[in-house]
Amino acid sequence: MLIKLAGTFILLSVLAVGGGTAVLHEMQDVLLAEFGIGPEVFVKTYGIGQLAPGPNMTMVTLLGIQIAGALGAVVAGLAFFVPSSVLCLGVGRVWNRIGETPWRRAVQNGFEPISIGLMCSGVYAVGKTALLGPITIGLAVLSCALILRTRMNPMIVILGLGAAGGLLAYLLPAWR
Repeated sequence: MLIKLAGTFILLSVLAVGGGTAVLHEMQDVLLAEFGIGPEVFVKTYGIGQLAPGPNMTMVTLLGIQIAGALGAVVAGLAFFVPSSVLCLGVGRVWNRIGETPWRRAVQNGFEPISIGLMCSGVYAVGKTALLGPITIGLAVLSCALILRTRMNPMIVILGLGAAGGLLAYLLPAWR
């Protein structure tokens, strides 16, 4: 189980072009197929990862715990963060050596739309599971507006609207 877990997160690590959000959709599909982690559990784990200090993809350790306990958390965390970090270190050194060449700019220009597309796919993967009805859609729109239009700390927005959503879901269960 641990070897399968490591292999899964190593693959996701090297595919994470543009950051961890870029592989959310693939991660959700693979974890369901390989380990039985359903979309609801995935979205809740992702939400907790957004609140934790540090990189938001520390959620992989929580997924590792669900799959294989404490050792699974260590394996998933190392398998997800180490390969991409080593790859970035190597590419970064080469990148600095080639300077501001036209080739470098062309590669950057090519990766930008790919990264944006992969991140949009990740947002879609989380959104299709989390946006269940008018209340959750309204809370998502409100949180986006507050984060983009004010200087409010995103953690306060997430916690406040999460509490409001929980209260509304309790009071109006049919309108989730």
